[in-house]
Amino acid sequence: MYEYYYEYDIYRFTDGPICFFATSYTDTPDQAEFRSAEINGNRRFLKHSDLKHPLFLSAVSHLRSEGKVHILWFSRRKGNSYEALPAGM
Repeated sequence: MYEYYYEYDIYRFTDGPICFFATSYTDTPDQAEFRSAEINGNRRFLKHSDLKHPLFLSAVSHLRSEGKVHILWFSRRKGNSYEALPAGM
């Protein structure tokens, strides 16, 4: 018996050697969180510079086209927490 149930979709956006991973939970269908990046098969935390990468920008556009209006990214800058994307993205 479970007291809590998580259901979610994992998105993997890839172009050559780089990938960005995002998750969207079914109980918050208008939200998605970018969790990590992968470069040449090596997974790592996101960096602020990743937010300007063309693949990341395309991924954000795709998620918005699916109705994700609240998009966050996992940042290590402010104590390992999720931050909203910068204004204008």
